[in-house]
Amino acid sequence: MTTTEVTGRRDASAWHRLRRRPAAVLSAAVLLALVLLALCAPLLAALEGQDPTTYHDGLVDSARGGVPLGPYGGISGDHWLGVEPGTGRDLFARLLYGARVSLLVALGATAVQVVLGLVTGLAAGLGNRLADQVLSRFTEVLTALPMLVVAISLTAIVPDDFPRPLLLVLVIGLLSWSGTSRIVRARTLALKKLDHVAAARLGGSGPVRIARRELLPSLAAPVITYAAVLVPTNIVVEASLSFLGIGVKPPTSSWGQMLSTATTWFRADPAYVLLPAGCLLVTVLAFTVLGDQVRTALDPRERSRLRVGTRAARTAVRTQEGGAV
Repeated sequence: MTTTEVTGRRDASAWHRLRRRPAAVLSAAVLLALVLLALCAPLLAALEGQDPTTYHDGLVDSARGGVPLGPYGGISGDHWLGVEPGTGRDLFARLLYGARVSLLVALGATAVQVVLGLVTGLAAGLGNRLADQVLSRFTEVLTALPMLVVAISLTAIVPDDFPRPLLLVLVIGLLSWSGTSRIVRARTLALKKLDHVAAARLGGSGPVRIARRELLPSLAAPVITYAAVLVPTNIVVEASLSFLGIGVKPPTSSWGQMLSTATTWFRADPAYVLLPAGCLLVTVLAFTVLGDQVRTALDPRERSRLRVGTRAARTAVRTQEGGAV
C-alpha cells in the first residue's frame, strides 16, 4: 500500500469522525449559512428592496444628530434591521455586503499564507544547510515586522483607486505566513528521515517530486488544521485594520468598517454596534470551534487522550485488577 493510499484512508476516517461531532456539524452549518448569505447578498437585498449605498435622509432625525427614526434603530417592513445612523443606509444590506468583504479578505489572506508557508517551509526543510539558514532567518525577520506600521505605510503609498480588499489580502497574507512556514519546515525535517522518503531519494526522485508525492499527503493534516485557525484570526485583523481607518473605505461595507463608525452611536443606537459585532463574534467562534474539531479529528494522539477515562477503558482496568488479584 502506498503512502497516498494510507493518507487517503486516514483522512476518510478523520472525515467520518468529524461528521459525528455535534460541535463540528453545528459550526460548519453556521459557516455555510454565513457564506450562502454573503453569496446571495444582491438577491436578498433586492428581495428587501434596498441596497447598501442609497442614503435615506428622511429616516434619520437631523435635529438629534442623525439618530434613526422609529424603534430599534428604525426597523420596519422596508428596512428589516433598521438603518444606519447619520446616513439612513439600509443596515441589513450593508451587513450582507460586509460579510462578503470580511470573508473574502480572510479566506484570500489565508490562501496566500498557506501557499507561501508551504513553499518556504518545504524549501527550508528539503534544502541544504545554507538554504535552511537563509530562509529561517528571513522568516524570523518577517515575524518581527509590525503589521500595523507596514499596513499604514502601504496605505500611504498605494494609490487610492487600488482595491482595498485586495490590498488587505496582500498585506495580511504577505506578512503573516511565517507561522505556516515554521510548521511545514519542522514537519518536513521529521518526515524526510522516514524510510519511504529516503527510498524515493535513492530512487532518483528530485526535491519537487519528493515534496509532491511523499510529503504533501502527510502535511495536509497540520496545514489544514492551522489554516482553520488562521481564518478567524484574519477576520479579526481585517476588522481591526478597518476599525482603525486603514482598511476598507466607504461606501464599501465591511464589519470592521461599520464598527469604526458605530462607536459614536453606542448610546443613541445600540443595535448599530451590536449587529456587526455579533456577526463577527458568531463567525470567529464558529471558525474557532471548527478548527479545534478538525485538529482533534486529525490528531491520533488527541484521539487517544479522549479515549482515556471512557467506560470501556475503566472496565478494562477493573478486569485487569480482578485478574491480578
